[in-house]
This record gives sequence, structure tokens and C-alpha cells, in this order.
Amino acid sequence: MSFDAFTEIAGAIAPLVLAAACLIRAHTLEKEGRPVPVWRRLCFGVGMVVILLAVGPLDGKAEELVLAHMGQHILLADVATLLLVFGLTGPIMQPLLRNRLAHALRFLTHPVVAISLFTVNLFLWHSPPLYQAVLESVPLHEAEHLSFIATGILLWMPLFGPLPKPAWFGKGAHVIYTVGIWLPAMVLANVLMWSDSVFYPDYSASATANGIDPIADQSTAGAILMGECMLMALAIFAWVFLRWAREDVERQNLLDLAYAEGVPLTSERAARAVAAGRGEELRRRIESGG
Repeated sequence: MSFDAFTEIAGAIAPLVLAAACLIRAHTLEKEGRPVPVWRRLCFGVGMVVILLAVGPLDGKAEELVLAHMGQHILLADVATLLLVFGLTGPIMQPLLRNRLAHALRFLTHPVVAISLFTVNLFLWHSPPLYQAVLESVPLHEAEHLSFIATGILLWMPLFGPLPKPAWFGKGAHVIYTVGIWLPAMVLANVLMWSDSVFYPDYSASATANGIDPIADQSTAGAILMGECMLMALAIFAWVFLRWAREDVERQNLLDLAYAEGVPLTSERAARAVAAGRGEELRRRIESGG
């Protein structure tokens, strides 16, 4: 077996190994009476399916058209990883975090580090030399896929992941973080859309063979990226503001309950509990007079 074939097989098996490990862990938690919510399991499963589709049926066209390659990047770096992060919970990740190396690497999920790594990775792989080099190297292509999955998971962890966040990373920071995701990608999208020069000439012959002008292929790739960025940004902004409103209502309800029960409770403490998802726990403690 050639090294290229081995690399390709390993790249296809890696997601399946990850899925199997999470399924085993979810089964263990269910036996312990700590079941993972169905919607989280569904998100994780769909995320794995998206990865397999991106590196499977779409992979051939991704080597012929810039627009297909862009679609593959979006599926791996944004869509699949977002679904995977939705599927992760603290109990699922607990065995991994007990590992010394994994625990030491938790700093990678810090918002500043995560968004920086994602942005650098985005522009690195869309530079003409690397974007075209993956056409000739299977190991490099697999490394590209893995880097998009890894940095995508890191990107979404501060917003949706179960790991602790810095105290300053509140709702206002969420909005700034979302802009930080959106802006660099929009710059890249506009460059691809409006340029009259072909950045990836190695795709020109295959684009023409598919009946697409190379400039149109490149511009369409930029339009796909722009459309996805707009939809993703709007969805995250909506989530932030809806969460903001829900947490404000829950915080005020806790304060009103504490006042009625004669239990001292500051607005800051109530806000911290709600933001950490422990509002119901605090409610029970108030009702018990604790």
C-alpha cells in the first residue's frame, strides 16, 4: 500500500474513531444515569455525516472546481464543527480532559487564541501555493481537512462549548467575537468575487472541462463564502440577543424569588449563575432557604 493510499484511508477512518469514542462515552453516561440529551447526540451524528460527505462524494469535484473546494472547506470548518461542538458536553469530554496533554492544551479554546488560529488557518490554506499544492499531495490534502476540523472546533468552543470561559467573555464579547469571525472571511470572499485575475491557475483546465470559466468559478467560490458568512453571522447574532433576553428574564425572576423568600442575592451572583446554566440550581437553593 502506498503512503498516499494509507493517508487517505487514515483520514477517512479518523472521524469514525472519534464518533465511536463519543458513542461509547454517551452509552457509559446513560448507564450512570447521566444521559446525553437526544438533540446533542443528533447534532454530533449529523456533524459526522457532514464530514464524511465532504471528504467522500464532494472530494472529487473539490479537485476540479474552486467553488466545490470552497464548499468543502465550509462544510468542514463551519457546519460540521459547529454540529460537533453542539454535541459535546462536559461529561462527554471529562475523560479527555483528565489526560495531561489535553488538559495542557485547553488554552487553545481561549477566545483570542481560538479565533486567531482559525483566521490564520483560513488564509494559509487559501493562499495560491497551498490551495494548489493539495491537488498533488494526498497527505497535504488530508492535513488541510484535519486543520479545518480542528480549528473549526476551537472556533466554536468559546461560543457553544462546555468548557469554562474567561469572565470577560460575556454577551457583548460574543458579538465582537462573531464580527471577528465574519470580517476576515468577508475580506477573502470579496477578493475572490471581484478579482479579474485567476489566483488558482491549476484549476483552470478542469473548470473549463466542466463548462465553467475559471474567473466565474473563482467568483462563485467567493459568493458561496460570502453567503455562508452572512447566514452564519445573522444566526449567531440572533442567538446572542435571544440568549441575552432570556438570561435577563431568568436573572430578574431569581432576584424576585430571593426577595420574596427573604434570601440575600445580588444581581451579579444571579447573572453569573444564569450565564453558567445554573439558574435552576440556584432557584432550588433559594426555595429551600439556602
